[in-house]
Amino acid sequence: MSKLISARDIQEMIRNGGVSIPDDAIITPSAREALQDYEMNGNKSVVTTTAASAPKSANEKLSPPTKKLTSKSPKSELEAFFNSPYAHSLKEQICTMGKRLWAREYVDGNGGNMAIRVGEDIAICTPTLVSKGSLKPEDMCLVDFEGNQLLGTKKRTSEILMHLQMMKKQPTAIATCHCHPPYATAFAIVGEAPPTCMLPEYEVFCSVGVAPYRTPGSPEMGKLVADLTDQYNTILMANHGVVTWSHNNLEEAYWRMEIIEAYCRTIVVAGQLGKPINYFTGGQMKEILTIKKSLGFVDPRHGMKECELCDSGDWRPGATCQTNTSSEPTVGLDAEAEAAVKAITDQILAQMK
Repeated sequence: MSKLISARDIQEMIRNGGVSIPDDAIITPSAREALQDYEMNGNKSVVTTTAASAPKSANEKLSPPTKKLTSKSPKSELEAFFNSPYAHSLKEQICTMGKRLWAREYVDGNGGNMAIRVGEDIAICTPTLVSKGSLKPEDMCLVDFEGNQLLGTKKRTSEILMHLQMMKKQPTAIATCHCHPPYATAFAIVGEAPPTCMLPEYEVFCSVGVAPYRTPGSPEMGKLVADLTDQYNTILMANHGVVTWSHNNLEEAYWRMEIIEAYCRTIVVAGQLGKPINYFTGGQMKEILTIKKSLGFVDPRHGMKECELCDSGDWRPGATCQTNTSSEPTVGLDAEAEAAVKAITDQILAQMK
């Protein structure tokens, strides 16, 4: 059986004084990048594999197994898959997304978790109590859709039930991502979905719902989130954080995190400029939703009339109070106190002159 060489293996070889690669070894994309860096730093070149099963570049995609796997598949088949180059590439994707989440400060401590569906009722997921900034492929776990851990040396994330319930409720969900981006989480804390009809990227990629608070990791929390997946791909979890899903891949689920966080931050800043907020017209929003539907993204507004598309409720960033034209006295204004303050101010100014 061909040996799988990871970036960590390359680093270990370098620490031990030299890089030696078996001719039939399978080299992961990240390992190839490590080898290139090793050679570019003036070290001797190394012999890399020409095996047909090895990816030739970081952009070459490995194929999933032809046989459909389930939680009932023989353990030998599950182990073979879990240790295959294809599964390893998925584990590396999770590690890459974890580093991005950590670098952008969307997670803290050991917060956040991700999962990728790899069979009818099985998924690869992140472990518990590990920072997303220091994930390694060997940390990952294989679980069934009931949350039972099938493979992996570290314990699976405590919040896996939510991811699995989302995948069960939404059969097209391939990947899920949960974290705590500050601006989007602020909206979750107040239980408010961001207003719509302001930025096209947000409207195309995100469809945002709000799930009420339940204890993280509980079946109740998972059900409340899963029930929203038919209409929303980005869900604010009240007093907790955000979870996204994608019918394509994990990176798309991660993109939604970047997009909603940037959007929430932008509209908060826009609301501080003291100018009225400009919104799309119903016709403009309908054009955006047509694009969104063509991409296969869910949205509860598909099929609505133009006049209904940009109704974001009563909350509007940047709202300013109108001038009070009422003849009634303004509440809280003390005329005598105002006169006293003016007299004292005039005295101080006179002394300064």
